Amino acid sequence: MYYQIIVFLHVLGSFIFLMAHGGSLLVAFQLKKEGKLERIQALLDLSGSSIAAMYLGLLFLVGGGIWAGFLGHWWGMKWIWVSLALLLTIIIYMYMVVTPSFRNLKKAAGVSYFVRGRPHPAEQPASLEEILALVQRGKPYLDSLIGLGGFLLILYLMYFKPF
Repeated sequence: MYYQIIVFLHVLGSFIFLMAHGGSLLVAFQLKKEGKLERIQALLDLSGSSIAAMYLGLLFLVGGGIWAGFLGHWWGMKWIWVSLALLLTIIIYMYMVVTPSFRNLKKAAGVSYFVRGRPHPAEQPASLEEILALVQRGKPYLDSLIGLGGFLLILYLMYFKPF
């Protein structure tokens, strides 16, 4: 029963994490359709509004998964190590590629942003042409393929435990 509670918290963390990211994912796609600074600013503010929930979900996801790994004696199986490596790869990609892209866009659009966890106030917006150029550099299809595709692969590994 104790193991099931921990797995439940792990899965709950996954749901919280994905739900919190859902807004940012939708914003990334919607930004490509926008041409007005005010709407871009509003969308960027919206994408940052769920960051606390995202970190809470990540805490439950990782903490519960590691704890369940010990309780279920899974650490001798390859699937859990591959799952953990996939999750770390996704996190590193998002942190190194997607986060800087959104940060640069927020800064250019005159929206408050974070650098290494430290808040920075909104600055004077760049020209709309510069902002739109940054928006067009975003790759929401690739980013969502890596994020969601990676999570689906992890889900497969967790459910079927193929090796």
